[in-house]
Amino acid sequence: MAEMKKQVAERCRLWLESPVFDEGTKAELRALEGNEAELTDRFYRDLEFGTGGLRGVLGAGTNRMNVYTVRKATQGLANYIRKNQGEERGVAIAFDSRRMSPEFAKEAALCLAANGIRVYIFESLRPTPMLSFALRHLKCIAGIVVTASHNPPEYNGYKVYWEDGAQITAPRDKEIIGEVNAITDFGQTRTMEQEEAQAGGLYQVVGTEIDDAYMEELRKLVIHPETIREQGRDMRIVYTPLHGTGNLPVRRILRELGFAHIYVVPEQELPDGDFPTVSYPNPEDKNAFALALKLAGQVDADIVLATDPDADRLGIYAKNRETGEYEAFTGNMSGMIILEYILSQKRELKAIPVNGAVVTTIVSGKMSCGIARAYGVERIETLTGFKYIGEQIKFFEQDHSREFLFGYEESYGCLVGTHARDKDAVAAVMALCEAAAYYRSQGLTLCQQMECLYEKYGYFQEGLCTIARKGQEGAQKIRELLERIRKEPPDRIGGYRVKRFRDYKKGRILDYGTGEETPSGLPESNVLYFDLEGDNWCCIRPSGTEPKVKFYMGVKGGSREEAGEKLEKLTAAVRELAGE
Repeated sequence: MAEMKKQVAERCRLWLESPVFDEGTKAELRALEGNEAELTDRFYRDLEFGTGGLRGVLGAGTNRMNVYTVRKATQGLANYIRKNQGEERGVAIAFDSRRMSPEFAKEAALCLAANGIRVYIFESLRPTPMLSFALRHLKCIAGIVVTASHNPPEYNGYKVYWEDGAQITAPRDKEIIGEVNAITDFGQTRTMEQEEAQAGGLYQVVGTEIDDAYMEELRKLVIHPETIREQGRDMRIVYTPLHGTGNLPVRRILRELGFAHIYVVPEQELPDGDFPTVSYPNPEDKNAFALALKLAGQVDADIVLATDPDADRLGIYAKNRETGEYEAFTGNMSGMIILEYILSQKRELKAIPVNGAVVTTIVSGKMSCGIARAYGVERIETLTGFKYIGEQIKFFEQDHSREFLFGYEESYGCLVGTHARDKDAVAAVMALCEAAAYYRSQGLTLCQQMECLYEKYGYFQEGLCTIARKGQEGAQKIRELLERIRKEPPDRIGGYRVKRFRDYKKGRILDYGTGEETPSGLPESNVLYFDLEGDNWCCIRPSGTEPKVKFYMGVKGGSREEAGEKLEKLTAAVRELAGE
């Protein structure tokens, strides 16, 4: 403890005295004099550049998001790009509506330019998937998007993408982390004036030309434009961008396809990094829909849509015309609506490729197993995180083994098409609305179609249980919990017999029936997974950034009621396994 106090004091002194840091930063720190707890939190460590980039609370200090930590991350990335001779190919940069997002994007651009690396920076805020598209469209070596996704307003973040359009994965992620960690002095970072960078051709502003190209790619994905034109005249859609980046692109694509009645929640239409109307700008949170559902009731909307601030996640409600109520769809449910629609219509058109593949994560819903079998396509699982889904598209293109049809994860993200290599809520809105229009032409609401899927494939339900432990002691307890379960895995959970135990840290799958061990086939990760009898399962995954552990669960029942009872029983068993 004494050593930490000494370290914090020395780091704070350096920031107050060094000419590297501006007066505004120093004034912010001086105002905290005597607040030992706050200063400790700001300086006890460096803000970690993880496998996806940075994410943290805004403010002065080594453990905060600020222009200096952004420069440090960018200098490390620049050093890596230079080692890979990527200066001329350049880097695309986008940013969302959060506090300091434009400033951080500009700082990153000028740092890269000062290192002789060409940058293409958007003129104003854009969704994350558009960055993924842009860097491939411009043939860049890398991309950066400044966003903290759906985190509270005091956060911001910084995600790095590589030339394939996906977030960085192994081994490149660790190589870039190594370069960032090698920057031990903020004075090692470079920057330059924007005018000088522009004069040298190193700083290029992009905008509508990318928007137009992106929209053109989305339009190519439409299966039944005539149905949209027919049904779109009467369908009523309520949409909220939750003060984020989705407003313009979502409205544009829906309007251009022929949806005539789009009602945007006026209180949440404009970008605002304070997110004043929501405590948590996440479409997974039902509270984020309060204003949208109020508007939906007023206009008798068929569907209600919300995208998160960087427009890569989509949440939906649909009106049940029998009850008059709006029903929430989970990420798994909306994903299955889109997947069934795509595959059923492609089969009608005889357009399903013989090597077609659906890609999902190990913790996402399992209804896709039945759907994939029904249409003769392969279902591939990856580790948690959409970057692994995007990575699969790269592998498919490299070895020509499969053709990507759809990717989804349980956390309200999916990808239709290969124009981007990250989840794309703009494309998801388009696909979901097209599906709604088609089923409307068949006399079905989305709620009725979801019931059809349950009856056809089984009543699947999924749950998530998060257990938090505070501080360093809590982190140690979580490590001990994982090791305890790893060393003594149960043979039954919630009354369900364990069929297979997957330990992704050791890279093995143990078959309880035969005793045979086989490789997991996925990268090393501290994740435990139990395949249970009856198409049930659970998965244990610690958070990479907080002292939390997540328990994912899934069940299959013969009815909605039975599935609910099974999930409740399994959740209780998982809590018991965790010592709760």
